[in-house]
Amino acid sequence: MRKGLTVSAACAAALALPASIASAAHADTTPPPDRIVIDVLTVNGSGCPAGTAAVAPASDNTGFTVTYSDYLAQAGGGSKPTDFRKNCQLNLRVHVPQGFTYAIAGADYRGFASLADGASGLERASYYHQGQSQTTPVSHAIKGEYSDNWQFSDRTDVAELVWKPCGEDRNFNINTELRVYAGGSSETSFLAFDSTDGSVKTTYHFAWKQCPAA
Repeated sequence: MRKGLTVSAACAAALALPASIASAAHADTTPPPDRIVIDVLTVNGSGCPAGTAAVAPASDNTGFTVTYSDYLAQAGGGSKPTDFRKNCQLNLRVHVPQGFTYAIAGADYRGFASLADGASGLERASYYHQGQSQTTPVSHAIKGEYSDNWQFSDRTDVAELVWKPCGEDRNFNINTELRVYAGGSSETSFLAFDSTDGSVKTTYHFAWKQCPAA
C-alpha cells in the first residue's frame, strides 16, 4: 500500500513555505488592517449538500478556508453509477475594506483517499469573479494503490493574477470536482475533501493591492 503526500512537482517548493509567506510572495501590498467579511450566497452541487460546507476568513486577512463534511466520490463495490463524480460550486460575496481589492494568489486542496490497486482519483478546481473569465481548471491525479491524506497546491504568477475590479461588487465563484475510476478493481475506492479526523480545510490565499484614489 503506497502512502504519503501527493503533490505536483511545480508546487513542492510552495508547500515548504508557511501559507502566509506563500501568499505574501504574490501580494502587491500587505493585507488591509480592517477585517474582511465573507458571505456564502449559494452552495450547489452533489458534493456539498445543504449545511455541509463552511467558509471562514483568516484572522490576518491573508486568505480564507472552506471546510466540507460530506464531499466524497467513490467507485467500485456497491457504489452507485453516479457516485464516481461529485462537484460543488460556491458563490461568495467578499466584503473588503474601502480602497483595496484582491485576487486569488493560490489554493491548497486537502483530503483523504482510499484507492485500490488499479483505481485512480482526480481533483479539479477553478474560480473566477462574476463577469470575468473563469480560470483554466487545474487537475491533479492520484493512482492506486493509495490510502492516506493528500494535498495539492496551485499558485498563480503575479502577472496572471485576476483582480476584482476596484469599486465594483463582484461575487466570487469557486468550482471543485472529485472523480474516482475503479479501473479493473472490484473493491470500493473513494476520494474525499475530508480527512480521517475531519480537520482538513481547503485554503485560498489572497493577493492584495490598493485601488487608485477616486
